[in-house]
Amino acid sequence: MARQPPWTPDDIGDLTGKTAVVTGANNGLGLATTRELLRHGAHVVMACRNEEKGRAALEQLRLTAVEAVGELRAEVIPVDLSILSTVHSFADAFHAGHDRLDLLINNAGIMMTPYGLTADGHELQFGTNHLGHFAVTGLLLGALEAAPGSRVVTLSSLAHRGRGIDFSNPMFASGGYSPAAAYQRSKLANLLFTHELDRRLKAVGQDTIAVAAHPGVVGTDLFGHVFDRPSLHPARMVFNAVMPRPQHGARPTLRAATDPAARGGDYFGPGGLGGLRGAPRIARASTAAGDPVAARRLWELSEELTQVSYLDSPTRG
Repeated sequence: MARQPPWTPDDIGDLTGKTAVVTGANNGLGLATTRELLRHGAHVVMACRNEEKGRAALEQLRLTAVEAVGELRAEVIPVDLSILSTVHSFADAFHAGHDRLDLLINNAGIMMTPYGLTADGHELQFGTNHLGHFAVTGLLLGALEAAPGSRVVTLSSLAHRGRGIDFSNPMFASGGYSPAAAYQRSKLANLLFTHELDRRLKAVGQDTIAVAAHPGVVGTDLFGHVFDRPSLHPARMVFNAVMPRPQHGARPTLRAATDPAARGGDYFGPGGLGGLRGAPRIARASTAAGDPVAARRLWELSEELTQVSYLDSPTRG
């Protein structure tokens, strides 16, 4: 049998008539994802924490991508995933202009920040990377249900590997915080959420699927806190020079969002050595990421913390 050629964005089909939401769409992976979705005809709602930066990114797309995408079908709606009231406002604004949603791409995130709390009192990385996306997914579920074959794509990371979630101290309120440990926990939560969301969608007969992706290691602003110290600024320049660029890191997300062969619960990542770079393919997650008991506990905790409840028909096993 002939070997399949590596997947590229040219394999994305015509997305004309489809609507996508991309969180964190104004830079890095989110901007690269938005550009490709636009290039293939989708209408993209750019969900951005900073509305001014979102509009600047939209103008950048308008100036640089007009030949590639033709008519630019994009809009900016602000949302700060660390402030749940803005997640509700975002959902209200989306529903006011759209009655269906084909693709929800939970892309935005922060990485290895110093200890802090969200506006709602949740540990900052867990609150932003997981709880904000848990809430936005639930609030947009009706629009996803209205679009046959819709998908929720949530970005995780190679860093999800490590310990499971300590549900006796999920927010590090009792100590033990480190930027890396909190990031790992939030990225593990992204995968547990994907699997539990997909199980619950199947249980209620909704044909929306939940899939996940990771970008490998990419030179983006996400690493800003890693190189905060002035002595490390030269290292940041070297890192950005040698690492794959966002347009390559976005490919697993794009394949998860558009590959007709994708199935609920699939996890895509770069296919090169160590999953660091390369053409996207099915990736291997940690054993902890597939723990159904932890996934249900996380779901219940997330409902409690966000006060957003949906798909309350858990499956067993």
